[in-house]
Amino acid sequence: MADQMQWANALSTRHSLEAAVTDVVERAVSSLTAPADLGLVFISSAFTSEYSRLLPLLAEKLSVPVLIGCSGGGVIGTTVNGEIQELEAEPAISLTLAHLPGVKVQVFHVVAEELPDLDSSPDAWVDLIGVPTSPTPQFILLSSSFASGINDLLQGLDFAYPGSVIVGGQASGGGIGGRVALFCNDTEGGECQQSLYREGTIGIALTGNIVLETIVAQGCRPIGKPLQVTKADRNIILELDEKVPLVVLRDLIASLSEHERTLAQHSLFVGVAMDEFKLALQQGDFLIRGILGVDPTAGAIAIGDRVRPGQRLQFHLRDAQASAEDLELLLQSYQHQRDSEPSAVAALIFACLGRGEGLYGKPNFDSELFRRYVSDIPVGGFFCGGEIGPVGGRTFLHAYTSAFGICRQNQL
Repeated sequence: MADQMQWANALSTRHSLEAAVTDVVERAVSSLTAPADLGLVFISSAFTSEYSRLLPLLAEKLSVPVLIGCSGGGVIGTTVNGEIQELEAEPAISLTLAHLPGVKVQVFHVVAEELPDLDSSPDAWVDLIGVPTSPTPQFILLSSSFASGINDLLQGLDFAYPGSVIVGGQASGGGIGGRVALFCNDTEGGECQQSLYREGTIGIALTGNIVLETIVAQGCRPIGKPLQVTKADRNIILELDEKVPLVVLRDLIASLSEHERTLAQHSLFVGVAMDEFKLALQQGDFLIRGILGVDPTAGAIAIGDRVRPGQRLQFHLRDAQASAEDLELLLQSYQHQRDSEPSAVAALIFACLGRGEGLYGKPNFDSELFRRYVSDIPVGGFFCGGEIGPVGGRTFLHAYTSAFGICRQNQL
């Protein structure tokens, strides 16, 4: 087994940090038959006052060349019985370990002030993170919640590393204004050697005998029909199909069922079509963005992204049923496309704090649905302040999303 990729995850709900660390290390290490090359740790915000103790405690018990992690309003992991649990707002630690033969792991930490201008050459981005463009790297990113420059970083990485897959999430704390932490331990002697960061982005680049695949479930369903933006200014839609946007929206809402009209009061979103040339747009063809506000006088609508004339968009609704159907649709598609390829060996879940039990009314919904289609692999993750993943070939920061990173070996 030593020449095969191996992954393991352990979840602990012990209330003592020492006991929880001992628990996850012993269980994860014992699940591997070869030394770990990479570790990912997610710690509940219930341990906020003890963040500074996590890396030293792990270093005492665990020998791994690269380990990254962050805090989360909840954590996700695999129990002793092999079940996936999503633990929200209670003490928990999730540790994932990986033995990665034929894979190079590089770690980096960047802050917003270091980011090149968006009109810089790809070389500026490559120099910043120190990862060659060939062979094509796969990225896992963990970012602080505020002022991390994450949107610019994602745009820069997409530009400099075409073909790379990028997935991850923003660290979260307990409630609004909760402190967050990013963890990095690099025993190869890099700048990240046993560091706790409060800002910026920690990333790992994986190259070689590994494939990282993604499922990004935005949890919405389209209503009405696709519309074309005929006039816009930055993130403000001034005309839709040459009509006043607010009038178009009011007409649409009037045509909805009573249940949908109620939903639209608090769960209405805009989906921006990602493929300009696709004629028949379907669920999943859109980048979902929030509605920030409306101007009743001008009838304009402001959304959480830039728009330009010519783009197509469609209004969307979000609820538990839409989220469940969206994820199941994507999982069915993934399963169908991957039948002939090597099996997945592990997965990471980056789930929005706005999902989980608060959305579905019961725990473990996304993870149990995932396991129905991708079974018998270790799964770890956390509840994020924002989720990172690709839609339509470009990487974005999302909200109310579950982003899955699924690992397998290259097909030899």
